[in-house]
Amino acid sequence: MQDQTALSAGLRGDCARCFGLCCVALPFAASADFARDKPAGKPCPNLQGDHRCGIHARLRQEGYTGCTVYDCFGAGQKVSQVTFGGEDWRGAGGDHARRMFDVFPVVRQLHELLWYLTEALALPAAEPVHADVRTLLAETEDLTRGTPDELGELDVAAHRQKVNVLLLRTSELVRAGTRGKKKDRRGADLMGARLRNADLRGANLRGAYLIAADLTGADLRGADLIGADLRDTDLTDADLTDAFFLTQPQLNAARGSEGTRLPGSVSRPGHWATA
Repeated sequence: MQDQTALSAGLRGDCARCFGLCCVALPFAASADFARDKPAGKPCPNLQGDHRCGIHARLRQEGYTGCTVYDCFGAGQKVSQVTFGGEDWRGAGGDHARRMFDVFPVVRQLHELLWYLTEALALPAAEPVHADVRTLLAETEDLTRGTPDELGELDVAAHRQKVNVLLLRTSELVRAGTRGKKKDRRGADLMGARLRNADLRGANLRGAYLIAADLTGADLRGADLIGADLRDTDLTDADLTDAFFLTQPQLNAARGSEGTRLPGSVSRPGHWATA
């Protein structure tokens, strides 16, 4: 299996080694997130000949906020350079392009699972399951290196369920180390909730709907945030130290401040400075 540090680096998008797959393969609809409609398989009008975005520096101003909160977890360069051996979809036959666009979302899901499994290995409290995590991490990485036909036939949902069982156990072990009663808000509808200064230490917020919720000054230390919907969530001055299974796309969709404390696995979004 790859060195863990090298694997982590490969789970971050590298547009310079990708053929703009997210800008072509994926569809989007005119909304607050996108300025116009675009069907799957059709290049975004902002995509340039070198596979770079022509408005990347001003996506939010141009009405493409949805692009700024998206992350392929490194699937773009994996499909471009490994699955299809560096062969561009431009100029290739229609079948080649179609297969590349079909495979990309599959590998993206697998890379997201790799992200969670890699983080699980970095959590000391989850040491009792680290051996199983390493086994499943290697298995998932092997799947990402399958042929286009193998990836097209892969039952991603079944593999995700296998991974989820282990991630649930990881969550239990990590949150057990938080003192006091831990709130269970798994899958809860907390849209627009007023949770200013709430004590959510060690909370289970897996899949919770926190859209536009006010978490100003909330204490989220040691909380499980896997799959939580943080679109427009106000994290101003909130403490997310040691919160886990938090991804960059989730954070990019939220609002925050210089006073928001974050775990080391994510970076402070650039747009927070001007929010």
